Amino acid sequence: MLEKIQDKNIWDTLKDSKKPIVLYGMGLGAEKIMAELEQRGLKADEVFASDEFVRGHSFKGYKVLKYSEVCEKYDDFNVVLCFASHIDSVIENIKKINSEHTVFAPDVPVAGGGLFTREYIAENEVKFDEVYSRLADEESKRVYLDILSFKVSGKIEYLLRSFCEKDKVYSEILKLTDSEEIIDLGAYDGDTIREFTTATNGKYKHITALEPDAKSYKKLLKNTDGMENLITLNMGAWSKKDTLIFSADAGRNSKLSSSGTSVEVTDIDSLNIPATFIKMDIEGSEMKALEGMEKTIKSQLPKLYICAYHRNEDLFALPLKVWELNENYKIYFRHSKYIPAWESNFYCVNY
Repeated sequence: MLEKIQDKNIWDTLKDSKKPIVLYGMGLGAEKIMAELEQRGLKADEVFASDEFVRGHSFKGYKVLKYSEVCEKYDDFNVVLCFASHIDSVIENIKKINSEHTVFAPDVPVAGGGLFTREYIAENEVKFDEVYSRLADEESKRVYLDILSFKVSGKIEYLLRSFCEKDKVYSEILKLTDSEEIIDLGAYDGDTIREFTTATNGKYKHITALEPDAKSYKKLLKNTDGMENLITLNMGAWSKKDTLIFSADAGRNSKLSSSGTSVEVTDIDSLNIPATFIKMDIEGSEMKALEGMEKTIKSQLPKLYICAYHRNEDLFALPLKVWELNENYKIYFRHSKYIPAWESNFYCVNY
């Protein structure tokens, strides 16, 4: 696998280029990237934001500039993206900036530690090679290699050429029907339920939706009000029934934490419900959820939609676990529109 990836680690590229390093964006993402740069004896030269967010304020001691102001100050520089987006207008702006000055998007894991580097691939090369060789089609292999290359290099070109429309996944890979019995793990505000029901023209047999975050759960209730044959549970998915601590920050990225709010979690096997399709977007708890649905998977062979971008090891550990449970699963890999490599998912079917 490593021989197929030609690029250097992003951090080495930034150090070797000698160009000014300019951060695009603020917040937690920028703080993480600043910390990684500092460990390598590097620092950001400037910070800029989209014009509508620039109002003469500062971030971490830097005056926040407009992109045009950075261009006036430097002839050339490297742009380091510090936020995530799937919004068309934002991605088009990133592409425009990239045509003028190289944009890098460092891969910093949502959960767990460590960085995704050439060395990380080398340490786990046998596992990466097995997954790559067993993927269901050539498009999966191409996208898988592009995502690995992106995570090493930070070059957004690998993402831009890998975007896949989600409706094609539902119709051509998952082949959702009007009789699906759906379990939605990490239902958030009901956004993926809307995707499922759009794909089936509003028809389904039953939906069970789990969402651990209290504020997101309230939105889920509001957005699914009036839907028939739907059960919502304010809990998370895990390997067994338990009570865990989730971060107090509401939203899509609510995850396990050392402090926060107590949340009930459950294994799917204990729910003892039929399932033809299970989606998992649970902020790094996907492996635990798989461990808690072994009986369900072995007995019912549901279609699986598993997010693979929260932990570094997700890109090999999750598909290997699925094959351990049933070696006949065909596993596809696709990346939906997002920068950085969020929405890189495995889709598992048994036909």
